[in-house]
Amino acid sequence: MRDKPVLVTGATGYVAGRLIPLLLASGYRVRAMGRSTEKMAGRPWARDPKVERVKGDIGDPASLRQAIKGCGTIYYLVHSMISQKGGYRDADRIGAENLVQAAAHEKAEHIIYLGGLGDIHHKHISRHLVSRNEVGRILLEGPVPATVLRAAMILGSGSASFEILRYLAERLPLMVTPKWVSMPTQPIAVSNILGYLKGCLEHPETRGKTFDIGGPDVVAYRDLFRIFAEEAGLPSPIMIPVPVLTPRLSSLWIHLVTPVPASIAMPLAEGLSLPTVCTENTIRDIIPQELIGCREAIRRALDWVKQEQVDTCWNDAGVLIYPEWTHVGDSDFSGGTLLKCGYRAKIKGTAGDLWPFIERIGGETGYYAADLLWKIRGILDVFTGGPGLKRGRRSKKILQVGDALDFWRVLEMEKPCRLLLLAEMKTPGEALLEITLNPVGEDQCELVLLSRFLPRGLFGMAYWYILYPFHQYVFAHMLKGIVKASGARMISRPQRFTPKINRSCHLPENTSSCERKAHE
Repeated sequence: MRDKPVLVTGATGYVAGRLIPLLLASGYRVRAMGRSTEKMAGRPWARDPKVERVKGDIGDPASLRQAIKGCGTIYYLVHSMISQKGGYRDADRIGAENLVQAAAHEKAEHIIYLGGLGDIHHKHISRHLVSRNEVGRILLEGPVPATVLRAAMILGSGSASFEILRYLAERLPLMVTPKWVSMPTQPIAVSNILGYLKGCLEHPETRGKTFDIGGPDVVAYRDLFRIFAEEAGLPSPIMIPVPVLTPRLSSLWIHLVTPVPASIAMPLAEGLSLPTVCTENTIRDIIPQELIGCREAIRRALDWVKQEQVDTCWNDAGVLIYPEWTHVGDSDFSGGTLLKCGYRAKIKGTAGDLWPFIERIGGETGYYAADLLWKIRGILDVFTGGPGLKRGRRSKKILQVGDALDFWRVLEMEKPCRLLLLAEMKTPGEALLEITLNPVGEDQCELVLLSRFLPRGLFGMAYWYILYPFHQYVFAHMLKGIVKASGARMISRPQRFTPKINRSCHLPENTSSCERKAHE
């Protein structure tokens, strides 16, 4: 089984990002497929010599065939709920059909798929579970043998279900809840999920079959809240069930209280209205492993969160979308008016001295200045449908490309001189925030903070100019705050500037940002 690489699709997703290190540790060669090679390159497993990274998309049959070529087993761990929002069902069906055809064309031997648990004929079956079962059916009916695993709630640090459970329990001592809090479910620890996924690779008798997988406990959702509160040292929440709290209202409430957006919370909330309990347990005889109970799984997840060892998170998935204007000359961009606000200051200290404090920006650290203004902007963002500041950071000290950082996304990073953030907040335009450290001597550097904004229409222009005075105040004080936190000394006061030229037009494409600044 180890003579051919194993293809893992959705490589930057929650489950795939944890499965890949497990396969590598077991001696398998892995071909990791994702839409963002930049995000894959930042993962710790990307440096393993047994890993090959390939760019592919389930909506692109040609890229799928290229990714599958030469592989024996395919892990289908892609879900379009984040990228396609309400259109995920069509995207997932097309993706499954494309995979079946590409796998048959390249003579793959086995497809392993992780789907959702729930009675497809139940009167309250959700669109999300219908879609998950539809994908499983398409794979099973294809010419390449497939194994379908059906799981309910995944208990593990960073999973969307666990984050909803965690934030609701931590922030709401009194909950007005829908009737589904009494619905039985059979959660499974993420480590058991990985054990079954790996086991299916090593047990050919699982091919062509569907298995329900779950942990040892069948509990109601209200019991999960109580168990979480006990393990987290919190008072047990008081729950008041009401009959009128629809999945739509539940998802909006989840969006306001937790980092999970309504577009993801809605399908998950719909699936809570029916029992999600295993109807058979034959997989336990084929792939025996120690099943972790709910209490122990929650305890382990909380320990990982405390130790900042959250390897993957639900919001890791998705492609990095570069705004078009990042690739063209700023000064003569033909797609619209590009607005900029920049501040810079000379510092007595090296880039290495300041970089750790730039890498810690956001989350609990904050933005080194005007914390109240940032919080107000985050609250406004939440109420307009954005993520606000609730997402925080995966780690307090370490960033990697693709990480969510409050209402930003890490687009590019070059240690120790450059951090580029893409705004995912709700704005009438596209925004980037860039922080750079340019060496100007042996023990001096220039700290630069540059905001760029491409407005959409008149409202976008008004938005920029109304907030411009606040930008000036915040950016100037951010520079001072970063320097103060680092213990370095500011040689010159922050000065406002507006860059006129896109410097990348005049240097080779592979020139690093540090080299560009030194060239200037």
